[in-house]
Amino acid sequence: MRIAQLTLHDITKRYDERVVLDRVSFTVKPGEKVGVIGDNGSGKSTLLRLLAGRERPDNGDLVVVAPGGVGYLAQTLELPSTATVRDAVDLALADLRDLEARIHRAEVEMETVPESELGAALRRYARLVEDYEARGGYEADSRVDSALHGLGLPGLARDRVLGSLSGGERSRLALAATLASSPELLLLDEPTNDLDDSAVAWLEAHLRAHRGTVVAVTHDRVFLERLTTTILEVESGQVSRYGNGYDGYLTAKAAERRRRLQEYEDWRAELTRQRRLVAANVVRLEAIPRKLPFAVFGHGAFRTRGRGHGAMGRIRNAKERVERLTENPVAPPRDPLVFTARIATTGAAAEEIAAVADLRDVRVGTRLHVPSLRVLPGERLLVTGPNGAGKSTLMRVLAGEIRPDTGTVLVPGRVGHLRQEESPLPPGLTVPQAFGWGRVGDVDEHTETLLSLGLFDPADLRLRVGELSYGQRRRIELARLVTEPVDLLLLDEPTNHLSPALVEELEQALAGYEGALVVVTHDRRMRSRFTGSRLVLRDGEVAEYQPARETADCS
Repeated sequence: MRIAQLTLHDITKRYDERVVLDRVSFTVKPGEKVGVIGDNGSGKSTLLRLLAGRERPDNGDLVVVAPGGVGYLAQTLELPSTATVRDAVDLALADLRDLEARIHRAEVEMETVPESELGAALRRYARLVEDYEARGGYEADSRVDSALHGLGLPGLARDRVLGSLSGGERSRLALAATLASSPELLLLDEPTNDLDDSAVAWLEAHLRAHRGTVVAVTHDRVFLERLTTTILEVESGQVSRYGNGYDGYLTAKAAERRRRLQEYEDWRAELTRQRRLVAANVVRLEAIPRKLPFAVFGHGAFRTRGRGHGAMGRIRNAKERVERLTENPVAPPRDPLVFTARIATTGAAAEEIAAVADLRDVRVGTRLHVPSLRVLPGERLLVTGPNGAGKSTLMRVLAGEIRPDTGTVLVPGRVGHLRQEESPLPPGLTVPQAFGWGRVGDVDEHTETLLSLGLFDPADLRLRVGELSYGQRRRIELARLVTEPVDLLLLDEPTNHLSPALVEELEQALAGYEGALVVVTHDRRMRSRFTGSRLVLRDGEVAEYQPARETADCS
């Protein structure tokens, strides 16, 4: 058995002046199921393209050993809209199609070569057929059909043009064809995007049964939990490896935080101790007489001078230690995120207080119709439904960003809104300026607040909004939300483009939030953990409403 399937040593990748991966080293063994995680824009897709050979590193050594083939799934299908489903399948099965062409040429060769060379031609033909059979080439097209069925696209015609498919359908087609190629090494970039729960379950089962190696970039925590044996976290140009799957990753991150907190506490305690030593010895030195009576000049003077010399030495040593400690400070782990409410009214008392949101017969064109909806102080509401059902429209109505065509909307308190779409922040602002946009305070104050949250590295604060990844822009919005109390918190797909570690922290912060909360999410983990009322939208209409008490009774 080979020791490593993938080996990276001191890999560096730059785009212009930006270093995306900085001297990255790790190995992946055959048969490992690896999840690659990190914020949007951290370099995960770049890492996958390097492994797939689509890009080359600027420095370092990268070795991929996969005689059974490599299957690579990009986030977007790399074909024009005029191409057909058959073209997409052939692209994913390129290795097998190449083998088929070589087998055909070998067959022709055997018919034309002299009899003296026929034995060698037969042996070449046999090796090609053996390789083709080992890759399951004869069953490849039936595997495509099986995968399309499992992913929710049964009976997809091969002559259908890609332009007639939705974005989600194109993604599922690319995934089905990549899986059907049955390669030894699968490299998948966000494979669960655009999949419903049944399709994701089929994919998880398929990948668990895959005898080769899987490296998947994903934000899906349930997928990570059910499939992966190893986690690679991409952050600040570095790649950290964690064993024992997603649970092992969470355990290791918690231990890492405890270690950093202990190191900070030890540093602070030592700094305090040395400063006290300086102060104590200064007092002791001040107590020693500067001049002695002439009568005790002899032995007594020698003893007093020795005590003074010892105190000064201890002061000097302690000051040097304080200087070293302050020159090399230990940064504390950032405090957990905390959402605060302007009003903290929960439980029975909330029934006696006016709703934080009250909608009556609200219509927004054909996109949304809500006959009645009341959100009470402290209430939790989960809004679900398929794409295009009107979920984001409802959130924007609650936020006051869309005025309904008919009906009344009453939201008397302050609202915080994390949007699914692009942030409206001006692209020319620096990170601290964007954080403080429309708020009181100067840039230094905003910088200090941002650093205390730990959502940005100090070097990132010089960047402008237009230079940030989607995930970084979302962190600015998140920072603004946690630093301003609101009565009603609206979160539209809050887990999108954030690292799983930050999402776990976000969920903990929401658990302690005492205001009213409305969440739209496809995140399976967040939905499964949600306790509160549930609203289902379909085609802009309220299909189902389940109050919190009924939800609790069913769980």
